[in-house]
Amino acid sequence: MVYAFTQDVPIGPELYRRIVDELGPEPLEGSLLHLCVRTPEGGLRYIDIWESREHCARAFDERIHPAVDRAFGGSRPQGEPTVTRMEILDASGALVADRADLEVSAQGA
Repeated sequence: MVYAFTQDVPIGPELYRRIVDELGPEPLEGSLLHLCVRTPEGGLRYIDIWESREHCARAFDERIHPAVDRAFGGSRPQGEPTVTRMEILDASGALVADRADLEVSAQGA
């Protein structure tokens, strides 16, 4: 089942770019969409859509957390920013035109 969430992180674009560089060019398995936007407060908000919660958890364990640790120079703050799960009611547009698994009814996923 498709898994989507938002996460507000108290970092700026420079640190975000270091994290992305540490992740490398290889796509994250199961990641369907990742958006990073600036919040009005000045931090960043991630909006992520994954093939499944399991794909997301594996990517965090195997790739994302190690990349964040390296970007922070080994001194990443304790804990995780709050993750707010989103229920996808509809998905459309060029990115999802060929993804029948993203078509969900008004009753939710």
